Amino acid sequence: MVRTQIYLTEKERDALRDLARQTGKKQSELIRRAIDDFLDRFQPRDRRAMLEQAWGIWKDRDDLPDFRALRREFDRFA
Repeated sequence: MVRTQIYLTEKERDALRDLARQTGKKQSELIRRAIDDFLDRFQPRDRRAMLEQAWGIWKDRDDLPDFRALRREFDRFA
């Protein structure tokens, strides 16, 4: 790990300190987890891999409506 320094507002510092007490975790661990979560949200996603992973997720489901019939009905009103 690499040591770094950040500046927090008093409100942020107090809230972080309180959360650390409540959870029994160190403030540094909470900060690292928050940074990891933030970075995960902005990592470029491989669109093709995501589509391939989702392929067939609705297959063999009997609780879904007939989408072709719904589409025909919507097209009648267009």
